[in-house]
Amino acid sequence: MPRRPSPTVLFAALALSITAQAAAAPVTYRIDPDHTYPSFEADHLGGLSTWRGKFNHSRGTVTLDRAKQAGTVDVVVDMRSVDFGQDQLNAVAQGPELFDAKKWPEAHYTGHLAGFRAGAPTRVDGTLTLHGVSHPLTLAIRSFKCMPHPLLKREVCGADAFATFQRDAYGMSAGEDYGFHMGVTLRIQVEAIQEP
Repeated sequence: MPRRPSPTVLFAALALSITAQAAAAPVTYRIDPDHTYPSFEADHLGGLSTWRGKFNHSRGTVTLDRAKQAGTVDVVVDMRSVDFGQDQLNAVAQGPELFDAKKWPEAHYTGHLAGFRAGAPTRVDGTLTLHGVSHPLTLAIRSFKCMPHPLLKREVCGADAFATFQRDAYGMSAGEDYGFHMGVTLRIQVEAIQEP
């Protein structure tokens, strides 16, 4: 007659099963606003120079399901926090000629992590809503890393993402009559900390 497993063995097997299920479950990370700065590059006067700026305030979440090689991204950017390093230009950018930040105070990007290689995503397939207009936008992930945070004792993930788009497609064609190119390069450096 076969021996029944002891209660200790059964308990250990149950604990391993619960641990495996927990490891396979999606993990949510909250974006760290102190280490996340969406930035951009835009043309000035048809190639005369390149203007660069960033947004100082953003928030959102990232989920990661390692077992399914899937995840989501949800980022909100405060358009009133634009920073070119020049107060006058910041005010113009927030005005009706460009961002119209009083009417459209936030930009919103949502998407799905995709193209996993060696457990890390290589792109985000998503949608950018900017200036009240939404269009598909794929972010290429140039680097992605997760590690234990040395101070918070929780996992932190970081990434560097990149995309280009045409700003006139979002209703922002200021400067086009002066020969400004409409292409914008978007870069997002992001760190996100696992929720407790």
